Amino acid sequence: MSGVTVALTGASGVPYGLRLVQALAGAGESVHLLTSEAGRVVAGMETGTPLPRCSGELHRHLCQRLALAPEQLHVYSEQAWTSRLASGSAAPQRMAICPCTTGTLAAVAGGHSNSLLERAADVVLKERGRLVLVPRETPLSAVHLEHMLALARLGAVVLPANPGFYHQPQRIEDLIDFVVARVLDHLDVAHDLGPRWGEETPTDER
Repeated sequence: MSGVTVALTGASGVPYGLRLVQALAGAGESVHLLTSEAGRVVAGMETGTPLPRCSGELHRHLCQRLALAPEQLHVYSEQAWTSRLASGSAAPQRMAICPCTTGTLAAVAGGHSNSLLERAADVVLKERGRLVLVPRETPLSAVHLEHMLALARLGAVVLPANPGFYHQPQRIEDLIDFVVARVLDHLDVAHDLGPRWGEETPTDER
């Protein structure tokens, strides 16, 4: 199954996830979207527009909001256990959980698979695919760090939503794109969301 799975959970930072969906579609990737209940609640708080609970309504809402072609986006219920996302022989080999709650970190690190979202991440790990987790939490406790270390040892990429400032961002969107660009890099998706180090500001070569 081609494309990239994107999961939105209840951590702050939903704009990162929505921009990631838009950027993936813009790069020609099919996006397989999962949202948690908490993710929908936080989306309403951070964007002013709650995400519909029904998969069909959410599909229509996001296609219109993000200017996506309907065939580029596939939306799944968290309890769609017969979905291809739950199968090692059929699921996409790339997945980003963006943003990722510390609870989701714990569940994926422990292999709990209590929802399709958690199972999809478990499938990517066991099939040696690319799993990128974008936590947005501070400060981090020893429990959080232990889960991150466990996931890193399993081959996942833990990519905190920490935008840089060396590119002199002028808008909030510039900060969002900085993080999304790094996620795309680790999903092996080409993009032009911003200059890379040294492309705009000359480095000191002395």
